Amino acid sequence: MSFMEWSDKFELKISDIDQQHKQLLSMVNEMHDAMKNRKGKDVLADILKRLIDYTQKHFATEEKYFETHHYPDSLKHKMEHKALTQKVIELNEKFNKGDLFITVEVMNFIRDWLTNHILKSDLKYGSYLRERGVR
Repeated sequence: MSFMEWSDKFELKISDIDQQHKQLLSMVNEMHDAMKNRKGKDVLADILKRLIDYTQKHFATEEKYFETHHYPDSLKHKMEHKALTQKVIELNEKFNKGDLFITVEVMNFIRDWLTNHILKSDLKYGSYLRERGVR
């Protein structure tokens, strides 16, 4: 059983966003497996870096949709993106300095944030964009 399971409850019914969310969950699962199997710091550092890069790509995709379709809550949503990006960059810096280890608590933070963000914030813009023909 994976650390994070994909579920229909996560679907926005916007193809590229759903695929990106699935990829993010897969990367979180990859990091969890590496942590659980006590992979080396280099392996975890690589996964964390890829997760950060992919998250930023994903946020850029969402924000492009917001701009194109004039999403009214885009500023609030962008602020959530910025806050998470800053937090994960801080975690990465601490990890690379040896001041932080990838632990169950860190994994739970990432899982909980991603789950809450998709189920609360993303579902709101999903319905907004679908009403404007985005699939």
